[in-house]
Amino acid sequence: MTKTDRNFDDISHKFAKNIYGTNKGKIREAIVWQELENILANYPADKPLTILDAGGGQGQIACRLAKLGHEITVCDISEQMLELARKQAEQENLQLNFIHCPIQDLEQFIKTQFDIVICHAVLEWVAEPIQIIQSLKKHLKQDGYLSLMFYNYHGLLFKTVTLGNFGYTQSGLAKRKKKTLSPDYPRDPNHVYQWLNQQNFEIINKTGIRVFHDYLTNKSKAETHFAELLAIEKQYCQTEPYINLARYILVTAKLLNAN
Repeated sequence: MTKTDRNFDDISHKFAKNIYGTNKGKIREAIVWQELENILANYPADKPLTILDAGGGQGQIACRLAKLGHEITVCDISEQMLELARKQAEQENLQLNFIHCPIQDLEQFIKTQFDIVICHAVLEWVAEPIQIIQSLKKHLKQDGYLSLMFYNYHGLLFKTVTLGNFGYTQSGLAKRKKKTLSPDYPRDPNHVYQWLNQQNFEIINKTGIRVFHDYLTNKSKAETHFAELLAIEKQYCQTEPYINLARYILVTAKLLNAN
């Protein structure tokens, strides 16, 4: 972990309200869950899996997976986010393992390798993303699956230009305020794909998260026509050129060689 890596202890409740409690959050969770179900389909339906949710935040995905009978471990740098996840698990009478630490330090707490490792919306908040991928690899079984989602630089650039925010564009999309919900390090997808390949991951699938929602000129349509919008998002989320314009990109990768 570096001093510039983001910890959400200061805005955990704002994060919950502005990210998860919105239509864009619902779209994100629906598309993510659809792809996780595709990963789970590679295993026998009656086999409980070990799953690590690294940077698992408030535990929405972790709790859904636990309900299916899987053994879930959640780690996060934010103690407050983990506390929200604990409360969610308690409310649903679920048993999850929680570890308060940065992903880079996870090896100090556990030596376990998992069937599936999830890391969503973390790479865009850390100064050294390759370290994150290396840490995730250490905790993934050979032939295990990695679900990695990151904030897409291309989507941010396209949205910024369509808003006419040319000053922000010319500054290289550098943030003016540090403690906001806008990620610190939007990632070029080709860089992420390259990092994965260098760590002996085979990319199985690429999925765009919010390929249309963020470009709606009439935002009220996301409320009044949510079902139609979600259906279209699901229809085109794995089709180019829409993937490259998505706000987030979700990569499913398989670890072919753990050495």
